[in-house]
Amino acid sequence: MKRTLIYFSAAALFFFSGCEKFLDHEPDQRADLNSVEKMSELLATAYPKGDYITMAESMSDNAGDKGGGTVEAINQNPYFFNDVQSKDEGSPDYYWEACYAAISAANHALDAIGKVPNPNEYKALKGEALLARAYAHFMLVTFFSKVYNPATAASDPGIPYVTEPETVVIKKYERKTVQYVYDMIEKDLNEGLPLINNSIYKSPKFHFNTTAARAFAVRFYLFKRDYAKVLEQANLAFPGSTISANLRPWATSYAAMTYYVLQAQYTRSTENANLLLVETPSVWGRNYASYRYGLTNTIQSATLSSNNPAGATLAYRVYGGTDLVLNIPKFYEHFVRANANAQIGDPYNMVPLLTTEEVLFNKAEAYVELGRYQEAVSLINTFLSTRVEDYDPGLDALTIAKAMAFYQTSDTKDALIKSILHFKRAEFMHEGMRWFDMLRHGIPVVHQSFDKSTSIVIGPEDPRRVVQIPQEAATSGIELNPR
Repeated sequence: MKRTLIYFSAAALFFFSGCEKFLDHEPDQRADLNSVEKMSELLATAYPKGDYITMAESMSDNAGDKGGGTVEAINQNPYFFNDVQSKDEGSPDYYWEACYAAISAANHALDAIGKVPNPNEYKALKGEALLARAYAHFMLVTFFSKVYNPATAASDPGIPYVTEPETVVIKKYERKTVQYVYDMIEKDLNEGLPLINNSIYKSPKFHFNTTAARAFAVRFYLFKRDYAKVLEQANLAFPGSTISANLRPWATSYAAMTYYVLQAQYTRSTENANLLLVETPSVWGRNYASYRYGLTNTIQSATLSSNNPAGATLAYRVYGGTDLVLNIPKFYEHFVRANANAQIGDPYNMVPLLTTEEVLFNKAEAYVELGRYQEAVSLINTFLSTRVEDYDPGLDALTIAKAMAFYQTSDTKDALIKSILHFKRAEFMHEGMRWFDMLRHGIPVVHQSFDKSTSIVIGPEDPRRVVQIPQEAATSGIELNPR
């Protein structure tokens, strides 16, 4: 894959998406986007083809120092909260470019749709473009700006919200504020959601289908702390009790799968829990088990065992035996050779960007924030019924009393929020999702070197929690984050 950084340029789209079928056609079809099919092909590139998991998982408390293993800058530097001096797959620079390349594709599609003589035929594609643009900006502001806080969002620096196709290689942009970015995301969401139509997709799991679009809205409103809208969007994503039928079957079929079968199943489009998937160039799948900074026995015991608020034995299968290679198989690598006879090529991972489980946890958290405690507990028990083999509600269910006893608190809300975050942390091990919750709740990070000679505590106000913007972006007038 090409690693040259070209910021915000229209050209970046086509260099960055080297494996897309779109490139099999003439190189500048943007000037001739005159059919639904061509527009749909362009929008296939409107999703960030970059790996955010490597940096997110390494920064979180899901990572510990094993004392040995594979050492790479993209894993080691985030663990110690040093700015990553790398532009490889899995680095912040690479993800920044991937997001703006996706935004560029969405903006070219929206520009072309605005000029067609028959706009009604393109309504669903317009909705997808708006959702894709909102998603990429949301991910950028989440990593490269301070977490949304209604008291400070109007003054916290955001990221450039780009709404027009770029016509020059380097264009000047301003960051504006986190509040501005959130307002623009919500604007695109509100305009795009009613337009989404699943019938136009042959492979809906690779596009913002109706369920995925609502799932993204659930995540956005949880970050925005608009809990009533979290519930509204979650109920639109999964009406009634339909969420239970779309959870991963860990306690039944997953538990019976062998390592490589589970590894392949986890990110398949036929898996109901996967709502939106993207294939991205990444070495994460081949390396996360052996990276020096990752899952340890201590972390496993604290998250994946029966040491949880319900006291239930979870059905996750952890392989490896020793700290050096502990892992749950989740990412099957697709290796694309440079040509038919080559021994070199590019590794790809399929990444679930949005899942049923995230919707469930976010909905449960919103219930707690709104004081609807029993509904939150019921939802978590729906989850546990699919995560505990031979689930017995009398023994394995979460109760408010269990949660309060486990966390030794008389605060019901605090106990339930911590319980939800505990199970969510276990569920998304190796997927980077824990970092989002640590940002939202201001959870401190404590990382030590194996010999304990180096120890850092990253509190909620530590500027290093905000990932540094790439140095090259300064050429577009973008202010770097403080250090």
